[in-house]
Amino acid sequence: MKQIATYIKTHKLKMGVLGVLLIAYYVCLPKHLFSDPTATVITSKNNQLLGAKIAADGQWRFPQNDSVPEKFKACILAFEDAYFYKHPGFNPVSIFKAFKANLKSNGITRGGSTITQQVIRLSRKGQDRTYFEKGIEIILATRLELRESKDQILAYYASNAPFGGNVVGLDAASWRYFNRDAKQLSWAEHATLAVLPNAPSLIYPGKNQEQLRNKRNRLLKKLLDNATIDSLTYALAIAEDVPQKPFALPQSAPHLLQKIAKTHAGKRVQTTVNAHLQKRVNQLVKTHYNQLKQNNIHNAAVLILDVKTRNVLAYVGNTPTDKWHQKDVDIIDKPRSTGSILKPFLHAAMLDAGSILPNTLVADVPTQYGSYQPENYNQSYDGAVPASRALSRSLNVPSVRMLQEFGLDRFYQYLKKLELKDLSETANYYGLSLILGGAESSLWDLCKSYASLSSTLNHFSETSSEYFSNEFIEPIFINSETANFGQKTTEKTLFDAASIYLTYDSLKTVNRPEGDDNWEFYDGSKQIAWKTGTSFGFRDAWAIGSTKDYVVGVWVGNADGEGRPGLVGVQTAAPILFDVFKLLPNSNWFSKPFDEMQQVAICKQSGHRAAPNCPDVLAEYIQISGLKTKPCPYHVLVHLNSSAQFQVNSSCEPVANILHKPWFVLPPLMGYYYKTKNPFYKPLPPFRADCLGQNAVSMEFIYPNNNNTLFLPKDFGGKTNELVLKIAHSKPETTVFWYLNEQFLGSTQDIHEFGILPKKGKHLLTVVDTYGNEAKRWITISE
Repeated sequence: MKQIATYIKTHKLKMGVLGVLLIAYYVCLPKHLFSDPTATVITSKNNQLLGAKIAADGQWRFPQNDSVPEKFKACILAFEDAYFYKHPGFNPVSIFKAFKANLKSNGITRGGSTITQQVIRLSRKGQDRTYFEKGIEIILATRLELRESKDQILAYYASNAPFGGNVVGLDAASWRYFNRDAKQLSWAEHATLAVLPNAPSLIYPGKNQEQLRNKRNRLLKKLLDNATIDSLTYALAIAEDVPQKPFALPQSAPHLLQKIAKTHAGKRVQTTVNAHLQKRVNQLVKTHYNQLKQNNIHNAAVLILDVKTRNVLAYVGNTPTDKWHQKDVDIIDKPRSTGSILKPFLHAAMLDAGSILPNTLVADVPTQYGSYQPENYNQSYDGAVPASRALSRSLNVPSVRMLQEFGLDRFYQYLKKLELKDLSETANYYGLSLILGGAESSLWDLCKSYASLSSTLNHFSETSSEYFSNEFIEPIFINSETANFGQKTTEKTLFDAASIYLTYDSLKTVNRPEGDDNWEFYDGSKQIAWKTGTSFGFRDAWAIGSTKDYVVGVWVGNADGEGRPGLVGVQTAAPILFDVFKLLPNSNWFSKPFDEMQQVAICKQSGHRAAPNCPDVLAEYIQISGLKTKPCPYHVLVHLNSSAQFQVNSSCEPVANILHKPWFVLPPLMGYYYKTKNPFYKPLPPFRADCLGQNAVSMEFIYPNNNNTLFLPKDFGGKTNELVLKIAHSKPETTVFWYLNEQFLGSTQDIHEFGILPKKGKHLLTVVDTYGNEAKRWITISE
């Protein structure tokens, strides 16, 4: 009984020890074999390499790749481990031969390690090559064989083997030594890479080339002997040269790589970028940069979005300039002054609110709000201009007047709903200059906003006149993500489809900007809604265009904010915009959103809804909210004598002889400038002298503006030049009397201009006509 008890106790002890050993064996292998930092790698939508950022430890080590090319697999097995798929992690025959060879040489000349053992050795960071360490490797190798498949073990090896210098892993090595993806390499190239991990510090491309060639050729002969390759393949393979110095890795989208590395460091990320398009846009930007730098303009950025998916198709964050001009700065997400690029949003907002119709006449006259005095690019005025032409010609004065009429706070709320992240201050902080570049935004946000408008219009047409609740989403540059446009709804997201369509219709006409003598007329076969912008001081040039399928955004300037003469959107950014659109497929124009439009009679001359006195009427489709706009205020019915030379009434002319005729009449200041651009504009005929009860008349100052501070320059003889005062009068033939500080100066008739030489200080100007009408201006004369 005592012997039985002793046996049982001994047996339990053995089982306990065995259990501990089994547990130790089970847990001896780390869950993650490799924790080394890896490079951040980005690929295109079809998995072409776009760029890589070196790992934190300075190694070109790509993230783990579980796919090993069949050619490399055949080469590495023939060279390192012919029995890989048969052994349990170690090869007793190879170990015995290695032990025997090492004893004979009195040193370690042969390893005898399997690929599985080499994976363990790589994971243990190069422990000393002792027999004890070899035993640990064997134990861990068998454990790895139990945990992972053979193909996974091979993938571990291919991703972590050293290939010479700071190159680790097959993927990095194939690009560094052959400038191609591993799947595209030949037998000779795979054989070259297969022999490198055997002695990476002694033999690698650029060092001991002949030894490398011999090792490669011996491996190719082995592949021939075991019938892996045929004789022709062998002959062609040994004729190939071995690689020389390493290639630089592709950097097709370096700034997108920077962006992705912030959130996906050390990962392999498949992007939405079209690799072919990205390369062509890179070349296009380089070509334009070589021209722009002659004018010391060194930076530019281009972003292309797919409207339907919101995918980023090309991302060029900067030009290939030098570090002194900040080539590494990603301009696409940097806030810059918007110039005129926000004007289409104001136009769409006013259409959406029913404040204007597409061709409503808006005033283009000298304008001042407090100390703020906007000016057009050409420093001239049209008097009155259709809203659509004011937009397409990017006239500043009409835009500021429209913003003031619409309401600064009201428009600001529209912009906030567009989610322009850099619009961080209050509306009053920006003031009316908001519409001319007083605010900042990024190319990213602006392209996103234009894409949202285009998508709204597309969805409205595609879903039987319904909207989506989440149109204003961020663009997508990671291929695994998809756009979430929300739910279908009958409620507009921001602008109604008709207002967007009418805004785009105004933007698709290529108009030569005023003052630009070098304008190139672009191919009219591509219908593009496009807008340019130029910031104050010629610091930022913009061009953004949209078709049904694509949005292209371009920014040109200097990253440090230096302004340059000629840095104008239409001259520098627009040429790039249209060159990019030439690379893209043609798109059909947007479908007309009839469900949100109504056909009405429009006064041809004023663009307003036709009033009874409008002589020329067009039937046009307008946004439904436009039905709230007032009828044409500029056509009046006038009563003329038989020769139409004078206005008359029943006090001086028999009713039977009076001609009744509609007449287009603008307010005096608008009319004064309008007739300089429209020679057929006719002012109202004067009343005949014998007529009573003449109609009311009006007059307005042309110059100076109220509360202006003026400086009187001197000529070459030292004489001070006069200040020339001007007014516009609805009846130019009327006599007008001029006063300075209530002191009579003189009178004018027909041409109402008067020169004065006021002293330094503040003065009150007053003009009075023979009908008793009066206008006043305060001015300040400085030294």
